[in-house]
Amino acid sequence: MGEGRDVSRREETAAVPVSEALFSRAKKYIPGGVNSPVRAYGSVGLTPRFIRSARGDRIFDVDGNEYIDYVCSWGPGILGSAHPRVIQAVQQACENGLTFGAPTEREVELAELIADRIPSVEVSRLVSSGTEAVMSAVRVARGFTKRDKIIKFRGCYHGHSDGLLVRAGSAALTTSVPDSAGVPADYTKNTLVADYNDEASVEKLFQNDPDGIAAVVVEPVAANMGVVLPEGEEPRSQTDPAGGRGGFLTFLREITENYGALLIFDEVITGFRLAPGGAQEYFGIRPDITTLGKIVGGGMPMGAYGGRREIMEMVSPAGPVYQAGTLSGNPIATAAGLETLKILGEDPGIYRRLEEKTEKLADTVRRVAGDRVSVNQIGSLMCVFFTPGGVTDYSGALRSDTGAYAEYFSYMLERGVYLAPSQFEAVFVSDAHSGEDIQRTCGIIEEFWG
Repeated sequence: MGEGRDVSRREETAAVPVSEALFSRAKKYIPGGVNSPVRAYGSVGLTPRFIRSARGDRIFDVDGNEYIDYVCSWGPGILGSAHPRVIQAVQQACENGLTFGAPTEREVELAELIADRIPSVEVSRLVSSGTEAVMSAVRVARGFTKRDKIIKFRGCYHGHSDGLLVRAGSAALTTSVPDSAGVPADYTKNTLVADYNDEASVEKLFQNDPDGIAAVVVEPVAANMGVVLPEGEEPRSQTDPAGGRGGFLTFLREITENYGALLIFDEVITGFRLAPGGAQEYFGIRPDITTLGKIVGGGMPMGAYGGRREIMEMVSPAGPVYQAGTLSGNPIATAAGLETLKILGEDPGIYRRLEEKTEKLADTVRRVAGDRVSVNQIGSLMCVFFTPGGVTDYSGALRSDTGAYAEYFSYMLERGVYLAPSQFEAVFVSDAHSGEDIQRTCGIIEEFWG
């Protein structure tokens, strides 16, 4: 914890906290002082904490404060921060050069590993972000089907590309700006919006245009309006190898097949987090195209999209759907991603450990808060909604008392627990979270509700 002590001593003579001073400087040169909206702490009424370092399940700010980290860089830190093997892999890769703009062996190895873990992804293309992955997946779906329209769901966030920034979740909910200025109406006219967990809303769109819809894009677990689970889907089990039956995702699989559309699973968050094969393995449902981010890059900027061979062979240079990127398959990102996925594959017990820790946090909130909140949890993802009665869709999430969440956030932060500064984000648990720190967090939760 030495890094914290040094900063604390320097700060004793400062007029204002270092984070506050940095934020003032940042606002002069960066829009809103941050490089991604939710980082501004606007919905919780505080100054953002500027981070100096992170290790394991701890994160350290520039003022010397130490926190138990439940943001995990919004998901990729499934092993915790700065895992020694991942750091070593990155360091070794850096010694050979940071970028080549040319093919490397690790790109092939990662594509092979993705195909092994996620059987629906026979062929994949690496990109530099989740936004780029989903944008490209939609393009290839349109090219494959020769149709223009897509269906997305209110509150599901698929990155900030123009055609998908409609009724988005995450920071767009926090700032009460579900659509963005600067997006021409022509860019979104082919984006149809349905309600998550509402089969009738999807069916109506298909009935209105049975031959015009190229794809349905969905977060299999909606994790950008808090955490909202697909209704009716049960985890795949050894006694039920076919997976869930009769739930919302099963419905989407069936209706897209019936109308000749593709099903895109946006697994930027759930990929490699709910199971080695993501949400599609967890629920036993096979999409046509999958998008990946976060964990696939092991903490480095990387994403991927992929699916059936016949679909992905539409992508240039094999086919007519153009997509390119100088930093796609970057050798440093592939090194981090490969090592992370290898570690996950070597430890079959990791997903059960993650779920047990997260269940303990969720059960504690349910026990002490009662019907004052709604708690959704699946695997190592959870969310505490400050509204009673359960949350199963976008409208339910919007009933949350964001002021009450801000009080909760501040209380936890002051006591060394680092949560997302937004009601509409997930809690992420990592394998680095110790039983002691989970118990400590539960104790602070109990104090808040006591």
